[in-house]
Amino acid sequence: MKQVKPLVILISVLFAMIIVIPSLLVFPFSAKEGGKLIEESKSEPSPTLTTNTLNSEVEVAVYRSQAKTIEHVPLEEYVVGVLASEMPADFELEALKAQSLSARTYIVKKMIGGQAVGVPEGADVTDMVLHQVYKNKDELKELWGIDYERKMEKFQEAVRSTAGQILTYDSTPIEASFFSTSNGYTENSEDYWENPFPYLTSVASPWDETSPKFHNQVTMTVAEFEQKLNIKLPSDGTVGKIIARTPGKRVDTVEISGKTFKGREVRDQLGLSSSDFTWVRKNDQIVISTKGYGHGVGMSQYGANGMAEEGKTYQEILTHYYKGAQISDATPYLTNFIVKN
Repeated sequence: MKQVKPLVILISVLFAMIIVIPSLLVFPFSAKEGGKLIEESKSEPSPTLTTNTLNSEVEVAVYRSQAKTIEHVPLEEYVVGVLASEMPADFELEALKAQSLSARTYIVKKMIGGQAVGVPEGADVTDMVLHQVYKNKDELKELWGIDYERKMEKFQEAVRSTAGQILTYDSTPIEASFFSTSNGYTENSEDYWENPFPYLTSVASPWDETSPKFHNQVTMTVAEFEQKLNIKLPSDGTVGKIIARTPGKRVDTVEISGKTFKGREVRDQLGLSSSDFTWVRKNDQIVISTKGYGHGVGMSQYGANGMAEEGKTYQEILTHYYKGAQISDATPYLTNFIVKN
């Protein structure tokens, strides 16, 4: 076999490079439409909402009940103000994170749902318990004094670490209801409100027993009791008979002087802490004992803190109280709410 000379090899290699390299350089420009690169000819993508966008370009219109004005607050800043108003700063960080998602989910659902009930035109929510309690930085500074920086940093950390996250079920933001303290169980939504939600079902919440709001007792006169419920108590010293309780161990129905009430009715009309109540008549007074604080539907705040104290993460807390809900990105739901500067 004839040996190929080195010079011939070198010339062959150089020739190949002359052919190949220009084709590599031209390739990105070979697919053109109307004289433009294919990358340039594609339509501009929809703007992607980042955490910074959520904080600066998506605003919540909050009706300030005292000033009677509407305050426009960046979304994540609003969540901080709600978190700082709804939970103590000494709660565990994971519990604060869980509350951040509940608060953010609540407001996102309100915003995409349109005009809210109980607020003036142009507002998304009030700053009261009707929706979510909210205080701005100046109000919190006045409230906390020298503790402001310490407390604010903890709340901001909880919000930063969960920024842009909400809870969804079947790709829809959930009704992220929450309350202070359970009676040991949460309540099925349909047992307190009219509508059932598959993710708002009764679950055990034993951690609440350490809450300072777990037990409460109020005393009122017989006359006050009768006036509030619009009934007349019998003269035999009895008050009423509890007919049924809910799966969440709260009063479902109760009979008083031949009249049937729902547990929620009694709670609302008597101003009780919970619809898990018992009572006893002592002469001309009625002593009412309750367990828990709040409506009982959704996430218990003291229960969440108890779980966090046991080492549970905010994800574990949320999946316990909101059955079947998923943690999702809020950005797809908020593209219509970017503030145009």
